[in-house]
Amino acid sequence: MSVKMKLTAEQQAILDGSQGETLAKVMETLVRYGELFGADSMAPVTSQYNHLVTSFGLKALGPVYDLMDKLIAEGAASKQPFSADPRPVDKNVPSSFLQDFVFRNFMYTKQDFYEDQLSKLGLMDRDAFTCACYLDQVGNTPKEGDVLSWSESSAVVYANSVLGARCNRNSGIIDLMGSVVGHVPYFGLLTDEGRKATWIVEVKTTKKPEAQLLGSAIGMKVMEDVPYLVGLDRWLGTLDDAARTYLKDFGAATASNGAVGLYHVEGITPEAVRQGRELVAEDAQVYVVDDAELQRVYDSYPVMWKDKGARPKLCFMGCPHMSLEQLTTWTERVEQGLRDSGRKKVAIPTVFTAAPAVIEQFQATPYGERLKKTGVVLSYICPLMYMNNPLSGKMPVITSSNKLRTYTTARYYTDDEILVQITKGGD
Repeated sequence: MSVKMKLTAEQQAILDGSQGETLAKVMETLVRYGELFGADSMAPVTSQYNHLVTSFGLKALGPVYDLMDKLIAEGAASKQPFSADPRPVDKNVPSSFLQDFVFRNFMYTKQDFYEDQLSKLGLMDRDAFTCACYLDQVGNTPKEGDVLSWSESSAVVYANSVLGARCNRNSGIIDLMGSVVGHVPYFGLLTDEGRKATWIVEVKTTKKPEAQLLGSAIGMKVMEDVPYLVGLDRWLGTLDDAARTYLKDFGAATASNGAVGLYHVEGITPEAVRQGRELVAEDAQVYVVDDAELQRVYDSYPVMWKDKGARPKLCFMGCPHMSLEQLTTWTERVEQGLRDSGRKKVAIPTVFTAAPAVIEQFQATPYGERLKKTGVVLSYICPLMYMNNPLSGKMPVITSSNKLRTYTTARYYTDDEILVQITKGGD
């Protein structure tokens, strides 16, 4: 088969069918995908592990299951073991009988079947389900310079920005295809030129800006462009666990409220530390973020509830999944909030979500039992998948996740406001 893209002998052979018809079609799909974005070559995937965004067994995903079956039948497993996004249901998360019925009998009827397919194709382990696969506890942390074949937007922006890996914002199943053939189209954020910043964002707030708000503001302003942040290092200090957690949530908001796949933070992220302002394009635009701008962004969020004054029935924290540092910090915050309000349990059903591996390590510490005593539910669930149906969509759900706010009817509050609501309620 002849294509415009310049392929290596190995890549051309796969395209010509040397490894079977299915892999030839997979390679053809990747080539066509790359040509749409102007790629003239393919790059080898160099990371040790892959990550898949499609983790939910929706009945409607028949073509996905068919592709998986063909790959399994031909022995075409992923070139790398992989993790996947969170599972969509958890019996420990508060839900009604009707919600459970819809989840298990209409929406996620193929979950067990699909997870069996994933296991056969190279799932890292049976509980490798999280959107924050890059956390140390999960074990899928790319190295700087690694070329990835990921799709999960919050993971892609973290890997590119905080870890210095290289990955485009791919679509679901493209991530698996790149891993199966071991190559991805070379364009965009894989290239040096594509990683140049076309925006300078000057952070001029009087206090440490809320990660989710700052990310939202920047995402809506720059959209798919690359921003270079100046002044945030004043509040982050060094790239320690707290800063990584902050950038995890910040990046997820830039990626969901816009389409950011990479950002640089002066003095903090690896490429910015090494190259500094050399990363900024000559004609870069400037965006100033101060207290007033963050307030303007916050005030612009629509409230999707039918009864805008309704009492919240559920609170979700952890979209993307919470880090070990967050779980520990939030346990202390909830405990203090309950003491201040004279309560023993949270006033609103509250769910903290995290990777199974993070939950396991957290529960092995004294903090695990302490959080349980507050009434907070700890779950591996994907809040977005829980909310992605009319029954859940009608619920007055609150969150401090701008990603969850963007994709569902959940109402956004800052972390401090969430703490007040879940520890004091309507008192």
